[in-house]
Amino acid sequence: MTESADEFGAERKRGSGVRLVYEMLRDEILTLALPPGRPIDEVNLAERFGMSRTPIREALVRLAGEGLVETLPNRSAIVANIDFMKLHTFFDAITLMYRVTTRLAAEHHRAEDLEAIRAHQARYAQAVADQDPLAMIAINRDFHATIAEAGRNPYFTALTLRLLDEGRRILRLYYQSFNDRLPQEYSDEHEAIIAAIAARDVALADRLAKEHADQIVRQIKHFFGRDLRQDVPL
Repeated sequence: MTESADEFGAERKRGSGVRLVYEMLRDEILTLALPPGRPIDEVNLAERFGMSRTPIREALVRLAGEGLVETLPNRSAIVANIDFMKLHTFFDAITLMYRVTTRLAAEHHRAEDLEAIRAHQARYAQAVADQDPLAMIAINRDFHATIAEAGRNPYFTALTLRLLDEGRRILRLYYQSFNDRLPQEYSDEHEAIIAAIAARDVALADRLAKEHADQIVRQIKHFFGRDLRQDVPL
């Protein structure tokens, strides 16, 4: 039994609606326009986007799968909270994955891997020049994901992808700490990592990956510390 043209058109329209809602809500969550813990009202979203609640729910399921939305026991949803008390465990994990995957990429990369990594870095450098934080977040993910894939260990790749996705809002705070004007030296850290991978210098790749992660962690901790000091009443 085949779908009618009307059914097929309706399915495509719903799919487009899901993608629209997903992309707009994802961007608002990543930019912190929708802050952690904010309730998500399906009825209001349906009115806002001019569509039924079905594509809204499908988009929320997709966002929940990425750790950006939490579904509560009463079936309502909120923007996923960031557990700042456990942030050190995330930092430990992402630093380890940066080191492991960059080491493996230096050992096992192929020519096409380097080509893809360099292409992502060119896009990242342009996003930095444009002061486009959403592009920086997305392309940074692609850059490190491609390095992980070049290491040819699917388990490490899967864990790295999960950490990169969970850390996107943390990275937004990182760029925000520079007012979205990332210093050129930090963009150039990617270039140094690429050179170490290309040279198959495993020890250097490991060291540069650790320094890159450590720099991000220090900046975020400094940003949080500065904000906390500003909140202390006199």
